[in-house]
Amino acid sequence: MVAKSSGVKEYLFVDGYNIINSWDSLRELSEISLEVARDELIEVMAEYQHYLDIQVIIVFDAHMVKGQNGKEEMIKDVKVVYTKETQTADQYIEKVLDEIGRVKRVRVATSDWMEQQIVLGRGGTRISARELEIEILNQKRTIKRRRDREKVRNDLLMGRLHEDILLKLNRWGKNEE
Repeated sequence: MVAKSSGVKEYLFVDGYNIINSWDSLRELSEISLEVARDELIEVMAEYQHYLDIQVIIVFDAHMVKGQNGKEEMIKDVKVVYTKETQTADQYIEKVLDEIGRVKRVRVATSDWMEQQIVLGRGGTRISARELEIEILNQKRTIKRRRDREKVRNDLLMGRLHEDILLKLNRWGKNEE
Protein backbone atom coordinates (compact mmCIF):
# COMPACT_ATOMS: atom_id res chain seq x y z
CA MET A 1 0.00 0.00 0.00
CA VAL A 2 0.90 3.66 -0.09
CA ALA A 3 1.76 5.56 3.09
CA LYS A 4 -0.42 8.63 3.73
CA SER A 5 2.43 10.57 5.32
CA SER A 6 4.83 9.99 2.44
CA GLY A 7 6.57 13.09 1.06
CA VAL A 8 5.54 12.23 -2.50
CA LYS A 9 3.70 15.14 -4.09
CA GLU A 10 1.88 13.08 -6.72
CA TYR A 11 1.06 9.45 -7.40
CA LEU A 12 0.36 8.07 -10.85
CA PHE A 13 -1.37 4.71 -10.87
CA VAL A 14 -1.09 2.91 -14.20
CA ASP A 15 -3.49 0.11 -15.14
CA GLY A 16 -0.74 -1.94 -16.73
CA TYR A 17 -2.63 -4.22 -19.10
CA ASN A 18 -5.01 -1.43 -20.10
CA ILE A 19 -2.04 0.69 -21.19
CA ILE A 20 -0.30 -2.25 -22.91
CA ASN A 21 -3.47 -2.96 -24.89
CA SER A 22 -3.96 0.73 -25.73
CA TRP A 23 -0.49 1.72 -26.97
CA ASP A 24 0.28 0.31 -30.43
CA SER A 25 3.97 -0.26 -29.67
CA LEU A 26 3.25 -2.18 -26.47
CA ARG A 27 0.33 -4.13 -27.95
CA GLU A 28 2.60 -5.30 -30.79
CA LEU A 29 5.27 -6.31 -28.26
CA SER A 30 2.70 -8.18 -26.17
CA GLU A 31 1.75 -10.30 -29.18
CA ILE A 32 5.34 -11.54 -29.18
CA SER A 33 5.88 -11.59 -25.40
CA LEU A 34 3.68 -10.17 -22.66
CA GLU A 35 6.69 -10.13 -20.32
CA VAL A 36 8.69 -7.98 -22.75
CA ALA A 37 5.73 -5.57 -23.09
CA ARG A 38 5.47 -5.31 -19.28
CA ASP A 39 9.21 -4.67 -19.00
CA GLU A 40 9.04 -1.95 -21.67
CA LEU A 41 6.12 -0.25 -19.90
CA ILE A 42 8.08 -0.31 -16.63
CA GLU A 43 11.14 1.16 -18.40
CA VAL A 44 9.10 3.99 -19.98
CA MET A 45 7.33 4.78 -16.71
CA ALA A 46 10.63 4.73 -14.73
CA GLU A 47 12.07 7.38 -17.03
CA TYR A 48 8.85 9.42 -16.88
CA GLN A 49 8.79 9.18 -13.08
CA HIS A 50 12.40 10.32 -12.84
CA TYR A 51 11.89 13.46 -14.89
CA LEU A 52 8.58 14.48 -13.29
CA ASP A 53 9.58 13.58 -9.72
CA ILE A 54 6.38 11.65 -9.06
CA GLN A 55 5.72 8.14 -7.74
CA VAL A 56 4.49 5.71 -10.39
CA ILE A 57 2.64 2.56 -9.37
CA ILE A 58 1.92 0.10 -12.17
CA VAL A 59 -0.80 -2.41 -11.37
CA PHE A 60 -1.13 -5.65 -13.33
CA ASP A 61 -4.24 -7.82 -13.05
CA ALA A 62 -3.75 -11.35 -11.79
CA HIS A 63 -7.39 -12.02 -10.99
CA MET A 64 -7.49 -14.81 -13.61
CA VAL A 65 -4.23 -16.44 -12.46
CA LYS A 66 -4.93 -19.39 -10.18
CA GLY A 67 -3.14 -19.31 -6.85
CA GLN A 68 -1.69 -15.81 -7.28
CA ASN A 69 -1.37 -14.25 -3.81
CA GLY A 70 -0.39 -10.83 -5.06
CA LYS A 71 3.07 -9.34 -5.16
CA GLU A 72 4.62 -5.90 -4.92
CA GLU A 73 8.15 -5.05 -6.00
CA MET A 74 10.26 -2.01 -6.80
CA ILE A 75 11.77 -2.03 -10.28
CA LYS A 76 13.86 1.03 -11.19
CA ASP A 77 12.10 2.92 -8.36
CA VAL A 78 8.69 2.15 -9.89
CA LYS A 79 6.33 0.23 -7.65
CA VAL A 80 4.98 -2.74 -9.60
CA VAL A 81 1.95 -4.51 -8.20
CA TYR A 82 0.58 -7.88 -9.32
CA THR A 83 -2.87 -8.26 -7.78
CA LYS A 84 -4.03 -11.41 -6.08
CA GLU A 85 -6.12 -14.04 -7.84
CA THR A 86 -9.51 -12.54 -6.97
CA GLN A 87 -8.57 -8.87 -7.46
CA THR A 88 -8.53 -6.72 -10.58
CA ALA A 89 -6.20 -3.78 -11.11
CA ASP A 90 -9.26 -1.52 -10.88
CA GLN A 91 -10.18 -2.92 -7.46
CA TYR A 92 -6.63 -2.45 -6.16
CA ILE A 93 -6.50 1.15 -7.40
CA GLU A 94 -9.95 1.93 -5.97
CA LYS A 95 -8.92 0.58 -2.56
CA VAL A 96 -5.81 2.79 -2.47
CA LEU A 97 -7.84 5.78 -3.67
CA ASP A 98 -10.23 5.25 -0.75
CA GLU A 99 -7.21 5.54 1.58
CA ILE A 100 -5.29 8.45 0.03
CA GLY A 101 -7.37 9.99 -2.77
CA ARG A 102 -8.51 12.96 -0.73
CA VAL A 103 -5.16 13.45 1.05
CA LYS A 104 -2.64 13.11 -1.81
CA ARG A 105 -2.69 14.11 -5.46
CA VAL A 106 -3.49 10.91 -7.33
CA ARG A 107 -3.85 10.40 -11.07
CA VAL A 108 -4.93 7.14 -12.63
CA ALA A 109 -3.98 6.17 -16.17
CA THR A 110 -6.63 3.98 -17.78
CA SER A 111 -8.92 4.11 -20.78
CA ASP A 112 -11.63 2.18 -18.96
CA TRP A 113 -14.49 4.72 -18.88
CA MET A 114 -16.22 3.18 -15.85
CA GLU A 115 -12.96 3.15 -13.88
CA GLN A 116 -12.35 6.80 -14.82
CA GLN A 117 -15.73 7.74 -13.30
CA ILE A 118 -14.97 5.82 -10.10
CA VAL A 119 -11.54 7.50 -9.85
CA LEU A 120 -13.12 10.95 -10.13
CA GLY A 121 -15.68 10.08 -7.46
CA ARG A 122 -12.96 8.96 -5.05
CA GLY A 123 -10.81 12.06 -5.17
CA GLY A 124 -8.41 11.18 -7.97
CA THR A 125 -8.00 12.52 -11.46
CA ARG A 126 -7.91 10.43 -14.57
CA ILE A 127 -5.74 10.37 -17.65
CA SER A 128 -6.51 8.16 -20.63
CA ALA A 129 -3.93 5.82 -22.11
CA ARG A 130 -3.66 8.05 -25.18
CA GLU A 131 -3.24 11.22 -23.10
CA LEU A 132 -0.49 9.54 -21.07
CA GLU A 133 1.29 8.42 -24.23
CA ILE A 134 1.17 11.98 -25.62
CA GLU A 135 2.37 13.40 -22.29
CA ILE A 136 5.32 11.00 -22.27
CA LEU A 137 6.22 11.76 -25.90
CA ASN A 138 6.10 15.50 -25.16
CA GLN A 139 8.29 15.01 -22.10
CA LYS A 140 10.84 13.09 -24.19
CA ARG A 141 10.88 15.90 -26.77
CA THR A 142 11.43 18.48 -24.04
CA ILE A 143 14.31 16.45 -22.59
CA LYS A 144 15.89 16.06 -26.03
CA ARG A 145 15.64 19.82 -26.68
CA ARG A 146 17.25 20.52 -23.30
CA ARG A 147 20.08 18.08 -24.00
CA ASP A 148 20.62 19.55 -27.48
CA ARG A 149 20.79 23.09 -26.05
CA GLU A 150 23.21 21.93 -23.36
CA LYS A 151 25.41 20.24 -25.97
CA VAL A 152 25.49 23.41 -28.10
CA ARG A 153 26.35 25.48 -25.03
CA ASN A 154 29.12 23.06 -24.04
CA ASP A 155 30.47 23.02 -27.60
CA LEU A 156 30.53 26.82 -27.58
CA LEU A 157 32.40 26.89 -24.28
CA MET A 158 34.89 24.26 -25.41
CA GLY A 159 35.41 26.21 -28.64
CA ARG A 160 36.48 29.26 -26.62
CA LEU A 161 39.20 27.41 -24.71
CA HIS A 162 42.78 27.68 -25.87
CA GLU A 163 44.14 24.57 -27.60
CA ASP A 164 46.74 23.98 -24.83
CA ILE A 165 44.01 23.91 -22.17
CA LEU A 166 41.92 21.47 -24.22
CA LEU A 167 44.94 19.14 -24.55
CA LYS A 168 45.59 19.31 -20.78
CA LEU A 169 41.93 18.61 -20.03
CA ASN A 170 41.98 15.68 -22.44
CA ARG A 171 45.13 14.22 -20.80
CA TRP A 172 43.69 14.83 -17.34
CA GLY A 173 40.47 12.99 -18.31
CA LYS A 174 42.47 10.00 -19.56
CA ASN A 175 44.50 9.87 -16.31
CA GLU A 176 41.23 9.75 -14.29
CA GLU A 177 40.17 6.56 -16.05
